[in-house]
Amino acid sequence: MYYPDNLVEEVRTRNDIVDVISSYVRLQKKGSNHFGLCPFHNEKSPSFSVNQARQMYHCFGCGKSGNVITFIMEYENYTFQEALKLLADRAGVTLPEIEYSARDRERDNLKARILEAYKEAGKYYYYQLRSEAGKRAYEYFTGRGLSDDTLKKFGLGYAVTGRNLMYRYLKSKGYDDNVLKEMHIFYVNEREGMTDMFWNRAIFPIMDVNHRIIAFGGRVMGKGEPKYLNSPETMIFDKGRNLYGLNHARTSRKGNIIVCEGYMDVISLHQAGFDQAVGSLGTALTSGHVNLLKRYTDNVLLCYDNDEAGKKANLRAIPLLRAAGIPTKVLDLSPYKDPDEFLKELGPEEFEKRIENAGNPFYYEVGVLETGYDLNDPDGRTRFTGEVAKMLLKFEDAIERDNYLEGICKRYRINADNMRKLLAKLAARGEGLPEYEKPRSTSYGSKKDPEGGIKKAQRLLLTWLCEEPEIYKKISRYLSSDDFSGDIYRTVAQILFEQINEGKVNPAGIISRFTNEEEQSEVGSLFNTKLDKLNTKAEKEKAFKDILLKVKTHSLDLKAREADPTDIDLISTVLENKKILRELGELQIELSEDTEEQ
Repeated sequence: MYYPDNLVEEVRTRNDIVDVISSYVRLQKKGSNHFGLCPFHNEKSPSFSVNQARQMYHCFGCGKSGNVITFIMEYENYTFQEALKLLADRAGVTLPEIEYSARDRERDNLKARILEAYKEAGKYYYYQLRSEAGKRAYEYFTGRGLSDDTLKKFGLGYAVTGRNLMYRYLKSKGYDDNVLKEMHIFYVNEREGMTDMFWNRAIFPIMDVNHRIIAFGGRVMGKGEPKYLNSPETMIFDKGRNLYGLNHARTSRKGNIIVCEGYMDVISLHQAGFDQAVGSLGTALTSGHVNLLKRYTDNVLLCYDNDEAGKKANLRAIPLLRAAGIPTKVLDLSPYKDPDEFLKELGPEEFEKRIENAGNPFYYEVGVLETGYDLNDPDGRTRFTGEVAKMLLKFEDAIERDNYLEGICKRYRINADNMRKLLAKLAARGEGLPEYEKPRSTSYGSKKDPEGGIKKAQRLLLTWLCEEPEIYKKISRYLSSDDFSGDIYRTVAQILFEQINEGKVNPAGIISRFTNEEEQSEVGSLFNTKLDKLNTKAEKEKAFKDILLKVKTHSLDLKAREADPTDIDLISTVLENKKILRELGELQIELSEDTEEQ
C-alpha cells in the first residue's frame, strides 16, 4: 500500500532513531554521534554510527546506511509496510488498512503457501516415523532416551527411502512446482525433475518462534554422508537469525537461556526439565542470534561441546554477548563431551549444579589463553601477563576493568600495581584499546575507479551540502539536480535542493521516499561520505571547489558527448560551458570553520 509522505514522515519523526536502535544495539556517545557494533556484520571495533541530529545511521565497515524505518526493515527482515506498522504502533500512530500491491500480494501468498507446504511435509515425516518403514528411526530416538511426549513436542519424524516420495505427496496435496522449488527440500534436475533431498533420515523440523516449520534437519540412519543434512536458507529461513528450540524456550520461566550445539542436546535438555535450551543450528553464534536472544532473556549460559570446536564456539560467542550487554556464563561439562552425554551419565540434578557453578566468561577466556603458555617459565609468564593486560583493556568501564584486574591478579598471583602500570603503558601506546573503526577513505579520482571517482565526488558534494546547506545558495546558479548522473543521485539532489530552498533540510526524510531496500541503503550512504581529514579552512574550501568542479565538468562533458554534432549551436554551447567552469574556478566559496564530525 502507498502511504502519503506526510504520514510516513510523522511515523519516522515520532520514533527517535537513537531510542529505537538502542533497543537493539548497545550505543555509546562519542562526540556528536553514537557508536556501537554493527548488527549487520560481525566486527570487533564499533564502526556503526547513529547521528541523532540527522536521524540517520551509517556503518563505516559494511556501508549500511538509512533512517529508523530502513533499520527496522534490515534488522527484522521486514517489508517497508511491516516496518512502518511496527514503528507506528510504537509511536501510537494509526495507519490506514493496508492495500497490497500485486507484487507484495504475490510474495506474501508465496510465503504463506511455502509455510503450508512445510507444515504438510512435517506431518508426513511425523506419520512415517510411526509406520513400519520408520521403525529404525523410532528405535534410534527411543534408544537415545526420548519419550513419545518429547517426540511429539518437537515433531520428530522420518524420511523414508525413496527418490521422490515427498515430492509426489506434496503434489497430491495441490502444491505446484514453484512452491516446491522455494522450499529447497528437493534437488532440481532438468533430466530427472525434482527429487527428495531427505530420505532414510531421522527428521528434526526447525521452527520459528511462532511454532511454524521453516526448515528441516536430517540425520542419516546407518551409513551415509553427510551424517547431518540441513535444508538450505530460503526466503523464510535464515540460519543466522533462528535458534532451534526457541519456540519453546521463549516461554520458559527459568530466567536464562542455555545455548548449545546440536538438535539432540536441545531435545535432551528439554526432556530433562531444562526447557530454556536452544541450539545454533550447527553454526557459530552470530550477531543475529545474539540480537534474537536479547529479546527473550537477560542471561545466557553457554553450553557448547567440551572439545576444541566447542571451545572456539565459546570464544566467538562471549565477545558478541558482552558487546550486546547480555550477562553470560560458561558451563563446564567435563569430563563429558556434550549435554546429552552428561545427562545420561549424571542426570538433571548434577546438571543443575553445573548451572549454579557456571563460570565467568572472562575467566574462561583467560583460562583458554593460559593453555598456550608455560607459567612456570618467567618468559612465558611475562608474555601471558601482557596478553591478559590487553584483554583487560577491552573493558571500557573503569570499575568493571578494575574489578577484573583485582580478580585476575589474585588468581594468577600477579602484583596489581604492576598490572595497572602495564595497562597504562599499553594504553599510552594505543595497544589493546577498543578503538572505533576509522571510515574508509573516500578520496575521489582513484586510478582503480573506471569512472574517475565521479560517483564518490557526487556523494561528497551531497554530504557537504547537507551539512552546510547555505553554500547551495552561492552555487545554485551553477548546479542543478540534472548535473548528477544516475536516477537515484539525480532524484536525491532534486529533493535536497528543494528542502534547502524551503529551509528544511531533512536527509532522513529523503530516504523514506524510497521503498526498495537497496535504494534506501544507497541513499543513506549519499549523506555519510567522508573526506580524508582536512586540517585548515583553506584546505576544506579548496577540496569543496575541486569536488564541485569535478561534478560540473563531468556533467557538461556528458551533455557535450550526447549532443548532435550537426547542431549549429554546439560551438556556442561548448564556449558557454567553458565560461561556466571558469566562473566556478574563480568563485569565492567560504565554508564554516568546522563541518560536523561523522
